[in-house]
Amino acid sequence: MKKALALTLATLMLLTFLAACGGAPEPVAPAPVVTAEPAAPEPEPAAPPPDPTDEVIEIRVLNYFDLTNPGAMEELEVVWAAFEDANPNIKLVREDEFNEPFHYAVEAYAAAGTLPDVMFAWPSGRSTTLHTQGLLKDLTPLIERDGLKSFYIPSVMDPTAQVAGFQGIIPQGITATNMMIVNTEVLDEVGLTPAKTYSEMAAQVPVLRAAGYDTILMPNLDTWVMQSCLFSAVAGRYMGENWEQDILSGSRSFTDADFVASLEFIKQMYDDGVIPQSSLALDYGEAPGLFAQNTAAYYIDGDWRIGDFITDATTGDALIDPARQDKFIVTVFPEIDLPGVAIPARTNSVVLGTGWGLNANLEDGSAKLEAAWTLVKWLTGVEVQTFMLRTGGLSNPSRTDINFDALTLEPLQVALAGLGGEFDVITVVIDGAFEGPVYTPLNDGLQAIGLGIQTPQEVADLTQAAFEAWQ
Repeated sequence: MKKALALTLATLMLLTFLAACGGAPEPVAPAPVVTAEPAAPEPEPAAPPPDPTDEVIEIRVLNYFDLTNPGAMEELEVVWAAFEDANPNIKLVREDEFNEPFHYAVEAYAAAGTLPDVMFAWPSGRSTTLHTQGLLKDLTPLIERDGLKSFYIPSVMDPTAQVAGFQGIIPQGITATNMMIVNTEVLDEVGLTPAKTYSEMAAQVPVLRAAGYDTILMPNLDTWVMQSCLFSAVAGRYMGENWEQDILSGSRSFTDADFVASLEFIKQMYDDGVIPQSSLALDYGEAPGLFAQNTAAYYIDGDWRIGDFITDATTGDALIDPARQDKFIVTVFPEIDLPGVAIPARTNSVVLGTGWGLNANLEDGSAKLEAAWTLVKWLTGVEVQTFMLRTGGLSNPSRTDINFDALTLEPLQVALAGLGGEFDVITVVIDGAFEGPVYTPLNDGLQAIGLGIQTPQEVADLTQAAFEAWQ
């Protein structure tokens, strides 16, 4: 309207000017009066659609973790904090348990139907409940979708190697459950050399005892240790390869003479003083520190235990200083030079290693499943396995893409890497071949033999009865 009014006034002024100048004006059409529509307000910007990556997803994790272990603080940063930094939309609610409390937690959660989303687990044995009750998710479709199979050694991608019969977990490696560390500092002091046979070792007992040393240091308070870290290897030597298949098929039994003889050998080790009865009161966490202080000539545990002796990157301290480590030999139990042994030497008990799995209740295609799977891929990936290899938490990793040349390893780690060359025959780990109801009375019985409250025959009878009840 203002523009129209201004145009009308301008026209009138022009006509007045022309009239004053005496010119006859040309007829001019009156300017139209334009009524402008009021301007429409600018629309509010539309809210962007919600980005699913902005959603914070909470994942519950049950972790097998010893906070007192050398390298524990570094693991919290390198493994867990690094994941959360790289995945700000994933919130981890992590529960750390170790040794028997971990297994108690698994069984309690399984019974209550409240298992976490991501779980540390065994491919068999101690995680039997998770496998046999279908509580682990089959990871095969996710592995195939993401093309991961070629990055792992074939044995860990064999679903038949797990109790569930499918890929319930991705194992982090292969585990030799019998490892013997020889302390040549102690042997040199008393004028002895590493025993090549059991008879030689038994003969060393009085010499070592006179000097104030134990022969074998082994933490036997927890009943699983003897079964997993020594007796499984001993039973394999008495029973031969694939003996567990004969038991499962019914062609042999736990009460057969050769299995009873393997139990009698454990009794003989206690009777000979090769393993002191005091080991039955030794907690699993105490043993590495005692051995590092030169309390015994030999130490028996699983291959995973090397990580306790090497340098803790957080503190810079080591239970066994790298300058001393070449005084320690990593090998397997020596030849059993006694009657009735099927394979006297160079065998070891080996099983697929532990790893990570998912709760079977995670819904396919859900954001929660994808978040949990992202964590499992990280925990079993090349970065974490390289870290575990460097810090001694892993001896035989399952990944095939680790750059070993980039690692600086301490002498004990190098020695552990050669453990596979110390044996030619692999035999079964008992708690990897049989379920809890079968191996539990055996575990307890091995301790009872050491205490002198059950005979080898009684333990064999109880184990066979438990096996038949399980069947």
